[in-house]
Amino acid sequence: MNRLDVALGERGYPILIGADLLAASGPGQDALSDLQLCAVPGGQPHRCLVVTDENVARHHLPALAGCLQRAPSELPTLVLPAGEQHKTLANFGRILDACAAAGLRRDDLLIALGGGVIGDLAGFAAASYMRGIDFLQIPTTLLAMVDSSVGGKTGLNLAAGKNLAGAFWQPRLVLADTATLTTLDRREYRAGLAEVVKYAAIGDPSLFEWLVANVAAINAADAGAVAWMVEQSCRHKAAIVARDEREHGDRALLNLGHTFGHALEAALDYQGLLHGEAVAIGMVQAARLSTQLGLASAADHDRLRTLLVDLGLPVDPPALPVERLEHHMALDKKASRSGLRFVLWRGIGEAFIATDVPAEAVREVLGAGPGALGPGPSQPNG
Repeated sequence: MNRLDVALGERGYPILIGADLLAASGPGQDALSDLQLCAVPGGQPHRCLVVTDENVARHHLPALAGCLQRAPSELPTLVLPAGEQHKTLANFGRILDACAAAGLRRDDLLIALGGGVIGDLAGFAAASYMRGIDFLQIPTTLLAMVDSSVGGKTGLNLAAGKNLAGAFWQPRLVLADTATLTTLDRREYRAGLAEVVKYAAIGDPSLFEWLVANVAAINAADAGAVAWMVEQSCRHKAAIVARDEREHGDRALLNLGHTFGHALEAALDYQGLLHGEAVAIGMVQAARLSTQLGLASAADHDRLRTLLVDLGLPVDPPALPVERLEHHMALDKKASRSGLRFVLWRGIGEAFIATDVPAEAVREVLGAGPGALGPGPSQPNG
């Protein structure tokens, strides 16, 4: 088991990464006891509520119950439908009602067992119930392990756009049991790879080169490669969150591809593309925009596109009206009074925030057809 720490003073917390952490006698159980999340002084158990989805419950709820030394039937659990389209106000309300029905008090615990949808919803509910209770992130998808479970962003989608309601609320612990990924379907696994590529694209050229060199092992979900990707991604995320918890500076770089990607998801009513797939397409669009603005070479755009294709991810958006995408982009939560903020780059590993991007350049990217860019400027400007 590897341990990383998110350094946020009294709100800091550990990230535990390893295989079989949810085994009944495994290190996850010891970690829970050490942090007194399952037992308070005197041996009385905390009340808790597990929030999960129907797919994850079938595979992993018995293991969590064993780790908590409970029978599954004795563990208060709310099972929600699976999928991004269910990250709604209605299901947020169901979690709050379930917290009350379970008799949770301010010193009790909400446990998010699942992917990013469950983590976001349960985290927002934890931030809201009784004005804030502790919660525990147990991510079971690659995307949640490498990104959404770390950093305290919680939220839900509105019809107008993705993650427009939410709160910053840090977990007490992130427990990433990589053994849970063996039940993940191939499409969900590949979607998580997009967020790993993102860390490389924004600031780690050596990680990019490692990904290029290890495509075969990554596509085979080699246990060593997966564990290394999770650890490296969490290191990047933890360091950025420690510097900028509430996204006033460096943390915004983590949104590479997300302004484009979120607009795609919203325009499709959160169906048809997984979040990581939308991010993959969005990163290629952001790289294309950077090239069109003379900031980066076409060669870097093409290298990014090739890596994503080699990892089995989509890189071309579905055909949608440009006006619909522009509408959703205008409502993006990253917009400010001065306009949309884009994460652009000067090449692989050199991302930056731009706020003065010409609307016509964005519109051109939204309406662009598929394909590599070919030769670009040999010396990027800016």
